[in-house]
Amino acid sequence: MIIYPIIELQAGRCVSLSRGRLAEPMIWHADPVEKACEFAAAGAELMQVTDFDAITGEGDNRAVIGRIIREAGLPVQVAGGIRTEARLREWLDLGAGRVVVGTAAVTNPDFLGAAARYHPDAVVLAVDVSAGRVMCQGWRETTAFAPEDFIAHFEDCPLAALLVTDIDADIGDRDATLGLITGVAEQTRTPVIASGLVREIDDVARIKYLGTIAGVVIGRALFNRSVDLAAALELARGTAEPNPDFI
Repeated sequence: MIIYPIIELQAGRCVSLSRGRLAEPMIWHADPVEKACEFAAAGAELMQVTDFDAITGEGDNRAVIGRIIREAGLPVQVAGGIRTEARLREWLDLGAGRVVVGTAAVTNPDFLGAAARYHPDAVVLAVDVSAGRVMCQGWRETTAFAPEDFIAHFEDCPLAALLVTDIDADIGDRDATLGLITGVAEQTRTPVIASGLVREIDDVARIKYLGTIAGVVIGRALFNRSVDLAAALELARGTAEPNPDFI
């Protein structure tokens, strides 16, 4: 299982959001480039960077993300506001290992299919779910799609992965979130990366034990130090034994 440490950016700052509320970010006083290098030094093999300003169209963090790609020394999965072939290609040309597409898959599914076929194994489909429905436009609009039906539409596309986020995870039952994401993973051939599941190291062991989820994104838990990245990586790689007490 792959651990994806994530840096979420707003106005050049590292932030975390509660239920996608862009106007109420939790700000972390850490330099994003230094943090990315710290993740690499801990042994991360891949990481994600999400640009919240690009999602809203009110700015972007391109310069900071470019430095992370150049200086961190590990493949970077870039997310946020990637809705055209030009923007997608721009990030790949700048050295991103992968790009994440969410809203554009809802509004223009042909774009996602073509992008995945033209850039095989470089495009990740974001599936953001709230109250059983796929969300788009930066988690601000509800679609009519159940996640399983939405994903099934792209089953034949050569996607690198599905990034599945339970937006309600902050206020909901973690077992329900885990059930949602494992249910998706069991119904698709595409590797699933789970977001919103990890708050403590035992969560990594639990997900690893189930064996159906290919990767997990960890952000807030790394910044507030409730999870040590090196320990999580060791556990995910199978070099440490899961604790059975919570299974």
